[in-house]
Amino acid sequence: MTSLFQNDPAVLVLEDGTRHVGRAYGAHGTTLGEVVFATGMTGYQETLTDPSYAGQIVLQTAPHIGNTGMNGEDPESRRIWVSGYIVRDPSRVVSNWRADESLDDALVNDGVVGISGIDTRAVTRHIRSAGSMRGGIFSGDAAAIDADEQLRLVREAPEMAGQNLSAQVSVTAAEVTRATGERIGNLAVLDLGVKQATVDNLAARGFDVHVLPQDVTIDEIRKIDPVAVFYSNGPGDPAASDGHVDLLRGVLDDGLPFFGICFGNQLLGRALGLGTYKLPFGHRGINQPVLDKETGRVEITAHNHGFAVDAPVEGAFDSPNGYGRIEVSHVGLNDKVVEGLRALDIPAFSVQYHPEAAAGPHDANYLFDRFRDLVVANLEKKASQ
Repeated sequence: MTSLFQNDPAVLVLEDGTRHVGRAYGAHGTTLGEVVFATGMTGYQETLTDPSYAGQIVLQTAPHIGNTGMNGEDPESRRIWVSGYIVRDPSRVVSNWRADESLDDALVNDGVVGISGIDTRAVTRHIRSAGSMRGGIFSGDAAAIDADEQLRLVREAPEMAGQNLSAQVSVTAAEVTRATGERIGNLAVLDLGVKQATVDNLAARGFDVHVLPQDVTIDEIRKIDPVAVFYSNGPGDPAASDGHVDLLRGVLDDGLPFFGICFGNQLLGRALGLGTYKLPFGHRGINQPVLDKETGRVEITAHNHGFAVDAPVEGAFDSPNGYGRIEVSHVGLNDKVVEGLRALDIPAFSVQYHPEAAAGPHDANYLFDRFRDLVVANLEKKASQ
C-alpha cells in the first residue's frame, strides 16, 4: 500500500491567487479543474466514481477520508472521474472487511492527483464566499514550479461554463440490463454520465434498461420501441448541450413518458423553453434539504450540480416551447433553487438531485416508483384508445 503520509510537497492554487501548501496524496503531477466542495461524511467512493464530477477537483469537507478503503461492489461507474482530490486527514489504515485496496492506491491507479494536510474548512469558506473557481494541484516535482507559472496554468484552464463533457463520460455502444422486477418494457436511457445505482433501480422497476451513447438519434431511440425515455446525470453546462435538448424535444413530441435527474432536469427545462444558469458554488453532498411541494414533505437528498433551471417557483406557467402547463415540483430549502419540474399536460417530470443515492439518503427513492406508475398509466391509456 502506498504510504498515506507522504512527505512529498503539494500545493493547491486557486485562480484568484490563493495558495495552500500540503502533502502529495494519490498520484503525483499536475491537475487542473474547477474546485468544488462535497459535504457528504460518507460515500466518498460513490463520489469519486460519479461521472458528474468530470472536470472538477473535489474537496471533501469531512476531515477524515479513506477509513473504509475502496471495494469492487460500490463503484458508480468504470473509473474515478474527478480531476483532482483534496482531503485534510487521510486515514492511517483501511478498516473494513469489504475493502479491496486503499483509497490512495485507487487514486494512484487511476492517475488522480491529490493533496492532503491543508485546511479544507478554510478553502470551503473561501469558495462559499467567492464562488467555485478554477484551480490546480501541483505535487511532487510539479510543486517546485514557479508560483507565477502555476497561477498562469490555472488561469488558462477552461472554465466549466460553456463545456460539453458528455462525450467524455458516455458509453460508446449500447448496453442492456434486463428487468429484475415484473417487466414493463424497454427504457431508453441517454447516458450523460449515468450511475450504476440508477440502472439498478430502473431495472428493479421492471424496465429493460438500454443505456445509449450520448450521440444517439431519435430514430435510433425509436428502433428499440421504448415505453419511456430517461436522461441521466452528467457533467458540463446544459447551455452547451443543444443536441441533447433537440433530441429531448423529439421524445416529447412523440408523446413518450420522460424522467430526468440532475443534468436531465436542466435539459428538460431547456427543452420546455426555460433558461439555466450557473450557481455560485453549487450543491454537492448527501445532506441537502428539498421540499416536495405536492406533499409538503421535506426530503434529505443527494446532490451534485453546479447549474440550475431558471423558473418561477410558485404557480403553474406555460411552456415557452408549447408543451402546455409546467410547475416547479421541488424547491431547495437552503437557497430556493428549482429542484424539480413537472409537466401538467404531457407525461414528463424531472428532479435536480439523485434519487438513487447509493450511499444514502434514500428519502427520494420513491421517484422511481412514480416514474414506473407514470409509464404504466400511459401504456394503459394507449391500450384503451
